[in-house]
This record gives sequence, structure tokens and C-alpha cells, in this order.
Amino acid sequence: MFSHTPGRIRNNDTGDIACDHYHRWREDVALMRELGLNSYRFSISWSRIFPEGRGAINRKGIDFYSALIDALLANGIAPNATLYHWDLPAALDARGGWLNRDIAGWFGEYAFTMFRALGDRIPMWATLNEPWVVMDAGYVHGMHAPGHRDWREAPRVAHNLLLAHGTAVQAYRAESLSGRIGIVVNLEPKYPASDSEADMAATARADAYFNRQFLDPILLGETPEELRDVYGPEFLEPSPSDRALIHQPIDFIGINYYKRAVVRDDPHAMPVREGHVPQPQHLHTEFGWEVYPPGLTRTLHWVSQRYDNPPIYITENGAAFADPPQATRDVVDDPQRVDYLRSHLRAAAEAIASGVDLRGYYVWSLLDNFEWSEGYSKRFGIVHVDFETLKRTPKRSAHFYRDVIQSNGAAID
Repeated sequence: MFSHTPGRIRNNDTGDIACDHYHRWREDVALMRELGLNSYRFSISWSRIFPEGRGAINRKGIDFYSALIDALLANGIAPNATLYHWDLPAALDARGGWLNRDIAGWFGEYAFTMFRALGDRIPMWATLNEPWVVMDAGYVHGMHAPGHRDWREAPRVAHNLLLAHGTAVQAYRAESLSGRIGIVVNLEPKYPASDSEADMAATARADAYFNRQFLDPILLGETPEELRDVYGPEFLEPSPSDRALIHQPIDFIGINYYKRAVVRDDPHAMPVREGHVPQPQHLHTEFGWEVYPPGLTRTLHWVSQRYDNPPIYITENGAAFADPPQATRDVVDDPQRVDYLRSHLRAAAEAIASGVDLRGYYVWSLLDNFEWSEGYSKRFGIVHVDFETLKRTPKRSAHFYRDVIQSNGAAID
């Protein structure tokens, strides 16, 4: 619905077909096998299972995921499923979406259905993908669905996302499944622009808003104190029962890392009152994101130290660069992406060497795809997709990634 609203997506692109994985999954699983992948992370569409958000189940939706999972397992590829990756059934948005506390129960029903249908074959589940983006891009800045622009909604949306996470974890434990369940968060280390008191305070607020708003309640049972300053009278104090629901043991943390932020004080940028200082000395991606591998090592150390060395997976890491026209070549050269992946894998290896319990890495992404508000204008894939013919062509980065897998990491040196 959002992508079909004129002006919402660059070039008025929609996700109607995208890379057409729905019809081409057999070809895509074969590609995964050729690259030597031993795990595939994908997201389940709530709307595909429950077109109205609740009630009647769309059996074809479950059948699609079931067939995909069977094919992955037959090829020695472990499925890693995320329950929510930003696509909310429109019928639930009409009832308030993430602003409605009842959504925790709705999400729990959906999660229970998926655990019952697929839980015996999926060893690894994530409840939510990047809840901060759901809140900030969807309700504060309006870049993503539902397109709201009211920062005062943020604390309520964040709290309901946390309740939904807790409800899904509860449902998973009730099924006594043998796999693992966690959450995927995007993290961005914050560096102060100066040692001034104002910049240091802004950096602490930014860190609480971006990095600790979801992890602290889940892993520590606490809400960052800085959020009282960020939200002022809109701050929401969780009840003891809500805290208990949110603060349940999970089995891993998924970290999506792309960039860092150098922070300065900006009293006019609500609600955090932070500004970002550009770093022109470094390479930037097509999104304008600074390429900064040391930030990944720092992030992994920070999570390990703050949260008692939990099992960690890098669930997303990659870059959008302008790929050359494919023409008739069999391989697309993307040297910048190869360098990006190599440098970030080295940063991850440094963290492992220093004791971080890092257990896996997933590149973002396997295929060029619909990139939300940017439509098809940005390409993250290590496999090129011709969006006219849907032909897949591995890029140099795919070959590099295959070599890293086959050499168990030796190819990054």
C-alpha cells in the first residue's frame, strides 16, 4: 500500500515483483549451494500468512516457506528465519499498527502459527528485524510505512515492539522447540565530534536512542536513563509485568552493521537533539554511508562487554555501490564491494581474536533487491539482478565470498 502511494518510493518503484524470489527460489537455492553458503537468512511476510493480520491463514504462504525450507535443508543450508521485517498487514495498520498495544498479542498469534508450522525445521529464529528502523523511519521521519512524522509516537511504538518481541519469545518457549530465538538490531557506534560537554551529552543521548533503547530492556531489564531526557513528558515508564515480559532470556543477538556516526549537539533536531558531522576523508557508499570497518570491531566489543558476552551473529553487513552495466559479461566487477567485505570480515576476525563470541556472518545481501524507499536505485547484492529479465549474475564479490567460505576465512588475508 505504501509503495503504491505516489511519491513515497524513488521513481515510484514498487515491490510487486522485485527479484521474484517467490517464483525463482529453486534457482536461488542452487546459487546458494554454488557459493557454499551453509545458512540462509530470510524474512517471513506476516501479510503473506495472515492477509488480514489475524484470523484466516493463507495456506499458500505457509506452503511457499515450507518448500523453501525443505530445499535449503536438502542442500545443507540451515534456515535462519526472521518473523518481522517491516511489512505490517494493512488491516492491522488500520487498527493503529505499532501504536496499538494489542499488536503484541496479534504478533504472538502470528509467531505461534509459524513456530507450529515450521519450527521443527528452522534451527534459528529472530523476532524482529531492526525495531529501531520500524520506529524511527516509520513513525518519526516517515520514510517507511506507515509514513508518520511525529517523534512523540516513538516511545509508544518502541514499547509495543518490545512487548511483541517478548510475546513471541514466550510463544517459542511454550512449544519446547530445540532451536534458538533472538532479535536482530541495527547498531551504530556513536563518536563525539568534540570533547565539549554539549557534544558528549548529545552522543550519550544518541547512543541510548539508537543502540540501547531495545537491547537494554531485553538483556538488562532496564530502560536507558537518557531516554527520559530524549522524550521528556512523552517518556513511557514500563510496568513491572511489562519489564518481565520483555526481559526474558534469548539465545543470540543479531547485529546489522553498516556505519558509524560522529555526533554533535543540535538543539533543533528532535527528539534526540543530535547532528551528524560528515567525514569526507573516507569512502562513502551510494547511500552516503561512511565506510568505517573499525566501527564494527568496536560495536562487537561493546555488545560483548555490556551484555556479558552473549552469542552474536552479524546478520547484515554490506554496501550499495554503483555496479557497472552488465552487458553480456558473465561476471560483474564490483571491486569496492569486495574491498568492503574483506575489510569488515577482518574487523570481525579481530573481535573474535579478542574473545567476542561471534558465531556467524551474513552478507547483505545475496541478491540486488527492492531497497524500501530507494526502490531499485541502490544495489547491495553480491549477485546482480537484471530487473527487466530477472537474470542472476554473480558479481566478483560473490566469488570472493565463496572463496572466504571455502577457505574458512583465510581468503580475507
